[in-house]
Amino acid sequence: MQAAILKYAAQSRYSTAERCDIIELSNSAADPALSIAQAIVAPGVTTQWHCVVDTVERYVIQSGQGVVEVGDLPPSAVSAGDVVLIPASLRQRITNTGEEDLIFLAVCTPRFQHSNYRELGSP
Repeated sequence: MQAAILKYAAQSRYSTAERCDIIELSNSAADPALSIAQAIVAPGVTTQWHCVVDTVERYVIQSGQGVVEVGDLPPSAVSAGDVVLIPASLRQRITNTGEEDLIFLAVCTPRFQHSNYRELGSP
């Protein structure tokens, strides 16, 4: 990895079949150990059950409020400052229970690759 400054690029925002929007902050073969994406879930939306194979994920809640479901843990309320630890291959989804966008960072190790994403069913 080389030193770099990665500028925030809101215009790179895209929608996923998972039912959230993503802005990739850092996801490159030049830094294979980690990726960071900003996820945006609209009010009232529940993302699709999914998992990420061979990738540990952490949700760092930036703003909004929601309920997260991970593996067999009971559904848990989350809000700004909370961190959700998601082991590799464990099912997960999140619901925005607030009236504003639920925004969180998805920090993945090693870096997120679409080939490792598995859809597990509808919300």
